[in-house]
Formats: sequence, structure tokens, C-alpha cells
Amino acid sequence: MSDAFRSDDGSEEERPEDDRQPGRGGPTRGNGPGGPADGTGADRSSSPDRAPRIPTPRASVEDGERPLPTLSAEENPPVPATLVLAHPVLKSLLGAWALAACSAAEAVAVEEHLGDCGSCAEEALRLREAVGLLHPPESLDLDPALRTRVLESCLDRRPPRIPVPEWAAPYDAETARLDALLQDIGDAEWHAPVRLRWFDGEHPTSRRTTVAGVIAHLLSVDGLVALALGLDDPLADVKAPTRAPAVRTETYWQTSHFPPTRSVRTPWREQSHDLVRTVSFAGGSDSGSAKLAVSYGDFSLPLHDAMLDRAFECWVHAEDIAEAVDYPYGPPSGRHLNRMIDLAARMLPVALAARRPSGGAGKVGRTLRLEIEGSGGGEWLIPLDGPLGSAVGSAGEEVAHIALDGVEFCHLAAGHVPPAEAAAGQLGDREAIRDVLFAAASLSRM
Repeated sequence: MSDAFRSDDGSEEERPEDDRQPGRGGPTRGNGPGGPADGTGADRSSSPDRAPRIPTPRASVEDGERPLPTLSAEENPPVPATLVLAHPVLKSLLGAWALAACSAAEAVAVEEHLGDCGSCAEEALRLREAVGLLHPPESLDLDPALRTRVLESCLDRRPPRIPVPEWAAPYDAETARLDALLQDIGDAEWHAPVRLRWFDGEHPTSRRTTVAGVIAHLLSVDGLVALALGLDDPLADVKAPTRAPAVRTETYWQTSHFPPTRSVRTPWREQSHDLVRTVSFAGGSDSGSAKLAVSYGDFSLPLHDAMLDRAFECWVHAEDIAEAVDYPYGPPSGRHLNRMIDLAARMLPVALAARRPSGGAGKVGRTLRLEIEGSGGGEWLIPLDGPLGSAVGSAGEEVAHIALDGVEFCHLAAGHVPPAEAAAGQLGDREAIRDVLFAAASLSRM
């Protein structure tokens, strides 16, 4: 019975050999698909006369040489016909068109209409520009100059009843900028290391502190101006040996019960407000309170120069802090930078005289032209000789010429750039140029 099968009429017929199915008895029982078809172990499925049990993949029509089939009408949709719309309807679609919210047919109709109608074309242009304002590509951070523009606009419309003097405006601006930086940093960044740098006359020197320590330093030295104005001294509970800025700072650091923290920001900012408010009420006349002397221990400055000096140091130390906490910080405005450069240029003759061994005059009448480029720039004639720097520069006696960028010159005067490395254009007497560069660096202090 293994080689026969029963027909429909009940008779038995011989089963064709090729019709035998594996798994139904016989010698193929127990063999899986594709297994041996007989007891010999031979695989008849691999015979060239027998079709494979698993069909091979069909070749893509693109891989052959046969032509691609044509698409039927249903598979190839017709291009939508151009809509014919009235002018009011097309004008009402301009807003949707600017927002790319029209259908394809409506967009075609609107764009064809814009080529013929000038008024609609202008309206479409305005709408497209308005849509661009809805998705600004720039950062959402506020413009750093926004505060200045708003204040200038407000003051132009309604000037203050008691204005800040011009010579105190740089200090007001720089303390506000530094306070904005301090407001942005976290608690841990107040303890970030900062290295204060200056030039001691011949060599660069530095002092290590923290961000909070820098603000304590500014608080201590700004207290000299507060003393001159009759305000409270931040070192009232601690008697410093002298009024020298470095001595006052070291005294404040050493007598603090704990290292300075972010709590020092409040007294520093309150003191800066008090200084600006007091000089504003005192008036801005050069013949009045502006001439009040502010003692720095070994020397003194009139109040209007002392406020510029404090603005300059506030900017320089704000850059030190910004570098320590990786914060972007730019230079002062050109108008304020020019006043700071002018102060340094006016102090150069005294610094030159102090560097001479005798402190007296050298060759009479020599002058150096200091050209400051960039924002806040200008030209100054620096007298090289005269008792205690009291001489006046003269263009007819010019023996040398130095050209420096404004920010580079301020960094030189702050002791942040060694005199030999200052990127200065130089012409004329090399010895005079060297003396002026070293004198500018000697203006720095802690």
C-alpha cells in the first residue's frame, strides 16, 4: 500500500513517484522538507530535472531590459486647473498665502494675481516680512545695549531733575555692568580663583584671590571716595595703617572672620549707589565739588578724576571676573573709554618724572605724540621732561610717535600687558618710547 493510492472508484493505482509527499510513510518518513527522498541519502530535490521547493526572488523590472509599465489614468492625477477668483477674494487670501496655508490651486491663483496687481504685491511683501518677525532666527537673549537705549530714550523725553555729572557717568555705567555680571553667576562661581595683575615698575606681579575677594577689593578702595564725601567707610570697624589701596584691601581680607562670599555684593552695590547719588546732589561744576581731593595715601586725585579712576578699575576687574567664570564682557562705550584714556594720558608726565632717578627734568622741551586708535581714541601730546611732569607738550618739539589701540592702551595702563609686548606702532626716539610704555604700565596697582 505504500506505493499505491486509492482512486475515486475505489481501485488502487500505482502512485507516481514524483507525487510522493515526505512525512507520510515510506522511506521519506521522518525527513524534513528538502531531506533525502530515498533510503540512499541522496537529495533528489537538487536534481536538475526537478523544480526547487523554495522559489528564487523575482528580478526587478528595472534590472531587466523590459520597458517600464505605463501608468493608468487613475495613477496619474491631472494638474489642478487654475482658479479664476475675483480681486476681493484674492486679496483676502494674501494672509493665508504669506503663512503658506493656501491650497496649491489658491497659491497659483494668488501668485499670478501678484504679477498684475501692484497694491496686492506690496501688501503681500509686508505680510511676508511680518511672518518673518513671528519666527526670529536670532537668540532670544536680550540685547546687552537694550538698557542703555531705553535709558537714553527716557532721558531724552524727560531729563532727570538731578542729572549724574558727565565725569561720574562712566563709574555709574561700569558698576551697573559689573552688577549685571554678578547677578548672572551662581553661588559656586563666587569662589572661582581670580588673579589680580599689575606692574610694580619693572616687572609684572600678581595676587591670587576669588571673585568675592575682587568685589571686597573694589569695596575697600571705593571707600576712599566715600571718605572724601563724608560717607561711611566700609573699613570703619578695622583701622588700616594707611590709605594705600593695597594696604586697605589686605587689611579687609585678613580681618574678615570668613573668606568673602556673595554677601559682599550688597554693601559694594549700595556704596556705589551712594557715591553716584552724592556727587549728583553735590553738583557737576568743575569749580565746586569736582575739585574735592581724594587721598590715596601716597598721592591724591580730584574727585572728578577719582571717579574716572574707580570706573577704570571697575571695568578692569570686571574683565578679570568674566575671564574666571567664562562670561562674555566687552569694553566700555567709546565716550566713557575716551575719558579713561584721557585720565591716563594726563597722569603719564607725573609717572615719567617719578621714574627718573632724580625726579627732576631731563632734556627740556621733548614731546611724544600718543595716538589712540579705535573707539574712544584721539591724540595726546605727552611732555617727556619737566619738574614733576609739570611741562606742557608741544607739537614743534615732537621726538617720537606711538600708535596704540584704545583697549590695548588701557590693558597696558592696567598692568595686564607687559610694556615690551604692547602692540604699538613706534616712530622716533626709541628711548623715549620705552620710557612712555613703562610709565604707562607703572600707572597700574592692585
